[in-house]
Amino acid sequence: MSEAESLVATIKAAMKAAMKAREKARLSTIRLIQAEFKRVEVDERIEIDDPRALAIMDKMVKQRRDSVTQFQNAGRDELAAIELAEIAVIQEFLPQQLSEAEIVVIIDEALAGIDATGMAAMGSLMGVIKPKLQGRADMGAVSKIVKAKLTA
Repeated sequence: MSEAESLVATIKAAMKAAMKAREKARLSTIRLIQAEFKRVEVDERIEIDDPRALAIMDKMVKQRRDSVTQFQNAGRDELAAIELAEIAVIQEFLPQQLSEAEIVVIIDEALAGIDATGMAAMGSLMGVIKPKLQGRADMGAVSKIVKAKLTA
């Protein structure tokens, strides 16, 4: 098995294990992940590799976090709980999340390598750090840290 297939293969194996264990909620979420992979493969006519799979799952987690916020604001805690359970399953397949201190170190290293200051550097800085942090940090939180550093 090649490195590019590892994440997709891991998810496929997890689906088989969830089927055998009769874990309906976990199986449902894993099927959602696979359906999203298949949708991207068909729409973009590409084979999913690990970086693309991470980006897709990162987007899925972000969508679910947004849904949780909306459900909680509407007083629908039971729906928020379902979304949180889906987030937990998706995050099992993502790399371990970085701490805020580790994120700041990566931002500082990237900032030292960029020859711009102020908010004008935001786009180029995010372009440098996004590949390093994809799937390992909430990019919304990273963006806030970057803005704080650039305006300080």
